[in-house]
Amino acid sequence: MKFSLFAHMERVDATTSHSILLAELEGLVRIAEDGGFETAWIGEHHAMEFTIAPNPFIQIAYLAAKTSRIRLGTGTIIAPFWHPIKLAGEAAMADIATGGRLDIGLARGAYSYEYERLSPGLDALGAGQRLREMAPALKHLWRGDYTHDGEFWKFPATTAVPTPVQSPHPPIWIAARDPSSHAFAVSNGFNIQVTPLAAGDAEVSSLMDKFNTACAENVEAPRPNIMLLQHAFVATSEEDAKDIARDLSRYYCYFSSWFKAERSINKGFMSPLSDADMAAMPQFSPETMRKNLVIGEPDEVIARLKAYEALGFDQYSVWIDSLMPYARKKKSLDLFIRHVMPAFAHDRGAL
Repeated sequence: MKFSLFAHMERVDATTSHSILLAELEGLVRIAEDGGFETAWIGEHHAMEFTIAPNPFIQIAYLAAKTSRIRLGTGTIIAPFWHPIKLAGEAAMADIATGGRLDIGLARGAYSYEYERLSPGLDALGAGQRLREMAPALKHLWRGDYTHDGEFWKFPATTAVPTPVQSPHPPIWIAARDPSSHAFAVSNGFNIQVTPLAAGDAEVSSLMDKFNTACAENVEAPRPNIMLLQHAFVATSEEDAKDIARDLSRYYCYFSSWFKAERSINKGFMSPLSDADMAAMPQFSPETMRKNLVIGEPDEVIARLKAYEALGFDQYSVWIDSLMPYARKKKSLDLFIRHVMPAFAHDRGAL
């Protein structure tokens, strides 16, 4: 099982500038590269200080000049916000800028807050339909002289300019949760990204079951790779683990509040959550986070990850977004590299 990093610029107030946040993102990716991580993933989000990434290709191109080996992926592009020709061209340019180190993750999107602003009237169903029309079209556009006559986009014979460095194209990953998304990805030769969020190991197993079912029902298609995205933090003691769980409890309360889009937003910031607000979300209590997320001293973290490897996951992406200070993120990442990854050294040898 390979390891990757999933990271964004993030803040809940204006204390830290965007310039500093970009420098901190670079620092985390450099640490990940030096530590032997396979990929660094950056997603797409709009008008949200909670997750700052209006076009991940910009951050990827910036990071490409600061790194030499680590792959750089979009985790994920929100497909319905793009035109296929525009996405095919920009992705290919990013592949050139990275020297052929680009991975492309695609998703339908999740926040109604973004749908309402970039594509009013769009819902998850419509977004998913656009994703399924978009993804196969990218491969055709890179091959060239492709005419598209779909439900959402129509255009005459077109070739993406430029074309990617990687042949036949950069790896494409689809964010999947329901069985039909898994089946779509497998049948079309796309890799799969899954996240249980904070639902715990039962959800991890359920997601793998859906993937295995899709593979069994599409035996003519080669088995793609599957990546598990989940928070993972290494602690120095049980008390440290409890502190991390409290921080991630706060993070998921903000995450859920952004998802529900029920609180006031001022200049990209959500109104602060009070202790009472967070207590009203017991599903994200520190105790639940301690149980459901990968938090603990190295031996505990290794045991959880070995179980995921045994389930069949090809890549584990360490989700480091947490609203924690940069120094705390660095500490956990360093502990992960020094004390957890050596237990998976047989996998790193192939990097």
